[in-house]
Amino acid sequence: MSAGPSTTASTTAGRRRFGWPRRVFSQVLLMQLAVAAGVTVLATGLFLAPFSHELDDQAMRRALVIAETTASPRTAADLLASRPTADGPVQAEAERIRKTTGAEYVVVMDRDGVRWSHTDLKEIGRVVSTDPSGALAGDHLMELDSGTLGRSARGKVPLRDGTGRIVGAVSVGIAYDSVHNRLLAAIPGLLAYAGGALAAGALAAYLISRRLQRQTHDLAFSDISALLTEREAMLHSLREGVVALDSTGRIRLMNDEAQRLLGLGPDATGRPLEESLGEGRTTEVLTGRVRGEDLLAVQGSRVLVANRMPTDDGGAVVTLRDRTELEQLGRELDATRGLIDALRAQDHEHANHMHTLLGLLELDMHEEAAEFVNEVVGVHRTTSEQVTERIHDPLPAALLVGKATVAAERGVRLRLSPDTLLPDRLVDPQGLVTVVGNLVDNALDAAAGSDDPRIEVELLAEDRTVVLVVSDSGPGIPAGRRELVFSEGWSTKDPPAHGRRGLGLALVRRLAERQGGSARAGVSPLGGAEFTVVLPEALTEPAPDGDDTAPGARADADTGEPARLPAYGPSAAGETR
Repeated sequence: MSAGPSTTASTTAGRRRFGWPRRVFSQVLLMQLAVAAGVTVLATGLFLAPFSHELDDQAMRRALVIAETTASPRTAADLLASRPTADGPVQAEAERIRKTTGAEYVVVMDRDGVRWSHTDLKEIGRVVSTDPSGALAGDHLMELDSGTLGRSARGKVPLRDGTGRIVGAVSVGIAYDSVHNRLLAAIPGLLAYAGGALAAGALAAYLISRRLQRQTHDLAFSDISALLTEREAMLHSLREGVVALDSTGRIRLMNDEAQRLLGLGPDATGRPLEESLGEGRTTEVLTGRVRGEDLLAVQGSRVLVANRMPTDDGGAVVTLRDRTELEQLGRELDATRGLIDALRAQDHEHANHMHTLLGLLELDMHEEAAEFVNEVVGVHRTTSEQVTERIHDPLPAALLVGKATVAAERGVRLRLSPDTLLPDRLVDPQGLVTVVGNLVDNALDAAAGSDDPRIEVELLAEDRTVVLVVSDSGPGIPAGRRELVFSEGWSTKDPPAHGRRGLGLALVRRLAERQGGSARAGVSPLGGAEFTVVLPEALTEPAPDGDDTAPGARADADTGEPARLPAYGPSAAGETR
């Protein structure tokens, strides 16, 4: 039983060897050769058919001209003045004309159809074998017909005397064999031209097929079909985005992941990339205007890493990886590290406070110890109360309390503007936390090295619009770079261990623009940089009673004192680099 498949495979291989070739190169070459040969044969046949008819027509017209020349008044006079004999003047004149023109025969007849001249002298005096009535009636005739001398091309005209009266007719024949021989003589030359054209066509077909062989890598049609099927399956199964562009920058193909990451639909295929994505760093990276490896770009709220590989035809293939979650984890890692550093510093500070309190108690200085405890606790409580009185939403309030602690450990004073007031009506508290965290972290880095390090944060609510202003006492931003700082991948800081910098401010602007707002940089009254973010649709409509106070910020019902800040950590700060 096992021999069956082998036998079948051998039989199939044998049929393929002697049958239709499998390679694209061979199939195209054979088809082109067949087309070239067919066209050559067809053209030759189409030429020979009218050529044969043209030779017949020329022969009949030549016979007619010779007949008209022979049918002169002199011939008519000789016919009327003599008898139909072999040595008569009509026979002599007819033979002279026949020999001169190369005609097969020149026959002169009277009105009764009796021959007065003929190449066969025995036929002189006999009636012609074909009907002469047309010529005797005055018509000029051309025809192919058979007579006593075989098939010939004939011309017949009436013979008139000096008064125009018809006294007979002249019939001239040109042997059809000579016409046929002319046709056969022309065929070798015609075939030579056709063969030359076929050879040129075969050479062109071979060169085209060789080029096609190089372009298809000598694959069979079945292999190409299988490759296309595998490519489609592979592209749509990849978890990375793949975008193919042609030499003009049009999108040739996109897999499902690329459509998701770029926010495009299937209808983007075939359109220019700039038309689909618009202007921006993502377009510049994909079109190759920005070069490099693992280039960062921000599309919507996603952080993408792009790599571009040019193709031989002038296009390119771009792969896209989603680093949004990785960047969020990196920002959380930075926030955690900052919090750990702050807790470590607070641990040392707490130990110092405990040692001081222990010393005061051992010295029996109880009143001083109580004052010391009230002072230490009051500083932290005052900071929390100041934040919650002005910022009623717990997430941004918790963030600023945590940032104030980190800033204090770094020797930077963080304060809220006296005009700050934010109700508890945020549509997207997490988005505002990301914006505030990015700007405050940048301000901390900038102010930390100044002479009088300070940061001021202002949050204002105007109807449904939130305006955020973060100022610092750092070195500031030159006027020529105030737009550049919002570009993806641009940063003045060294990259952290887990990733790259230059994304925070780009995300801030994207979040603002997504809500129809704006983000801009300017000069701070503190001497450094000032960032202003406007979020037009950040707040919901106010409650009917007009009470915007957050539950966490209202006074406790039993004590009458402001409630403590809810325990929200700063991990959602979204720190920038």
